[in-house]
Amino acid sequence: MHHAPRRPALQHELLGEAAFTAEDIARACGMALAWVHEHVAAGVLRVDAVEDDGLAASRRFGSITLLRARRIAQLELVFDADPQLAALTTDLIEDVAQLRRQLLLSRGGDGGEGDGGGNGN
Repeated sequence: MHHAPRRPALQHELLGEAAFTAEDIARACGMALAWVHEHVAAGVLRVDAVEDDGLAASRRFGSITLLRARRIAQLELVFDADPQLAALTTDLIEDVAQLRRQLLLSRGGDGGEGDGGGNGN
């Protein structure tokens, strides 16, 4: 039996590398389509692919970009944050999450709980 080589799932493969349109992103964030276009133009959101159907090019976004857009939209709405500040805050949230995953992996994947490590508390 022949199997394709296995590779670890990457974050951008949650729902596909370019599964969402700009309209999908706007709807998921509760924002206008113009909001998505403005944030792409400002470099706050990344376009993951561009499809050309012969009539017009369509920007496509991955699931990670969708999650990022939702965080940015929430920060802008809740804290009345400027888009660049919301993006910076989102970067920090993502960096902390990545560091926590790395720490979890370095501890053997069990989060360090119940491992008898004795943290002195």
